[in-house]
Amino acid sequence: MQVHKVITNIAVDDIDAARGFYADFLGLSDEEFNLGWVARFSSPDHAASVQLVTGDRTAEIDSDISVMTEDVEAAWAEAQASGYEIVHPLTSEEWGPRRFFVRAPDGTVVNVVGHPH
Repeated sequence: MQVHKVITNIAVDDIDAARGFYADFLGLSDEEFNLGWVARFSSPDHAASVQLVTGDRTAEIDSDISVMTEDVEAAWAEAQASGYEIVHPLTSEEWGPRRFFVRAPDGTVVNVVGHPH
């Protein structure tokens, strides 16, 4: 898999309440998106980002990190061929991305995401 970005997902109770710390104090002031249950805050140059998550909208488990790749289909096939545990199936989400969750051998849940062009 060719990864072009990795973002940590931080569980929060309330995105609006957490915004002050991450956006103001840490300087991650560019709110790239906010779907109500997940929001991404980045530095102005986008070199640093975090995603705040109150609970995944379509998956029964929350992910620890999000990994962006150009070819999510190939990543899906590779994860299956490698015998990794898939904890959320390959899904085209209504808000745009195509993604699946896979559990790393250490227990980390990884959200593997592709964005259609």
